[in-house]
Formats: sequence, structure tokens, C-alpha cells
Amino acid sequence: MTITVTRNHQHPMGHTVRMGAHEITTDATASEGGSDAGPSPHDLYDAALGACKALTVLWYAQRKKIAVHDIEVQVERDSSQERQGLYRLKTILKVTGDISAAQKQELLTVAGKCPVHKLMTSVRTEVDTVLAE
Repeated sequence: MTITVTRNHQHPMGHTVRMGAHEITTDATASEGGSDAGPSPHDLYDAALGACKALTVLWYAQRKKIAVHDIEVQVERDSSQERQGLYRLKTILKVTGDISAAQKQELLTVAGKCPVHKLMTSVRTEVDTVLAE
């Protein structure tokens, strides 16, 4: 899949992100020169982790017939040392339903194995940026 990001002139720093049939606006905060019309790239990065954990837990629960009712994942960012090479994300998983403490622990373990978590922590990512012809 190709993701396309194009300038959105309705906002000083805004861009439109297109992913298949989906479209979202990304922007910078007012203090960064934007109008806060959408999540920042850092927000999207962090949200990808939370969304992946939630979807992975739900997929697993359904597969194992664990009676999950709701799933909530909060992602807390500490970027205070990002320039020194450390970007911290803390995720807090809340799962409700007719489930035991052992099942909750099992779902917590599964959340730690979501594909985006693995990408962020175990896989070397290479980015190549080139100019279009």
C-alpha cells in the first residue's frame, strides 16, 4: 500500500494523508505554527501503537472466545529525551467483560506482542527518501 501525504492549504502547516479509501488531516499545534487541525505525525505514530494493541487484543479474545466487552488503550508519551535518542511510550490497557484475572493477564501479554510494538522495538527500520522526477 502506498500512503500519500499532500499539502492542505486550508491550514498553515496542514497536510492530508490518504491511505487506501481513508483520509485524515495532520497538522502542527498552534505553538508550532499550525492550527491544530489534526493529529501531529508524533500523535499518529503513538496512535498506531495503541490501535494495534487494541485490535490485537480483540482479535485474540475473539479467537480464544474470551468474553471481552470493551478495550481501551491509553498511550502516554515522554519525548523529553527524544533528541538524545530515547522516546518513551507507556501503554495502559483496560479490558472489561466477564473475564478472569488470569485472562486479563493473558490479554496483557498478547498486547505486548502486537505487530506495531514489535516494529517499534525489535525491527530495524530503514527509510530512504528520494526526490520525485
